[in-house]
Amino acid sequence: MIDVAHLPLFLFAAFVLLITPGPAVLYIVTRSIDRGRTAGLISVLSVELGTFVHVFAATFGLSALLVSSAMAFAVVKYLGAIYLIVLGVRRLTARAELADARAPSSTDLRRTFWQGFLVAMLNPKTALFFLAFLPQFVSPARGPVAAQMLVLGLLFVLMAIVTDSCYALLAGAVGPELRRSVRVARIERYGAGGVYISLGLTAAFADRR
Repeated sequence: MIDVAHLPLFLFAAFVLLITPGPAVLYIVTRSIDRGRTAGLISVLSVELGTFVHVFAATFGLSALLVSSAMAFAVVKYLGAIYLIVLGVRRLTARAELADARAPSSTDLRRTFWQGFLVAMLNPKTALFFLAFLPQFVSPARGPVAAQMLVLGLLFVLMAIVTDSCYALLAGAVGPELRRSVRVARIERYGAGGVYISLGLTAAFADRR
């Protein structure tokens, strides 16, 4: 059983963190503008699925490996950085496309899902965040610590789905307007590519502190 007395503080802290744009929000917004609301919402689900994997890892101590092992941290960090930079380069070199009424194909959506999942999974800072954040709201006197962390992590992910979906819907709504001309589409392409590369570089220079 989680500590009900600390639950309002946890919900408030989580909400403040979630509405503050970070790497996940930037990724989701970029995908929503680039591919539309459906792709944006798929990105939300995939990112939060990857986030829950980090919650699970933090709950059962796997994230501690990233703290204690420089090699493990470096491997995850650079894999994630390289993947984001590759996405950015591919976006920069893609042909600018005008917005149209066609819905993304199932293949496009599957690709979007797995890209979002990998982006979330290969972010070691997320693992370290949950390892540091969740224990602050756990009370050993209330029962098994792992169970409390898992429940709190699940609440965090559910809240993230709601807040990130709002970002996706908003960005997806304005995306077609931004892509109605070749010039704007080109600017959007460079912006999206720049965001991916910036996120990759940020991940590459992340440390374990």
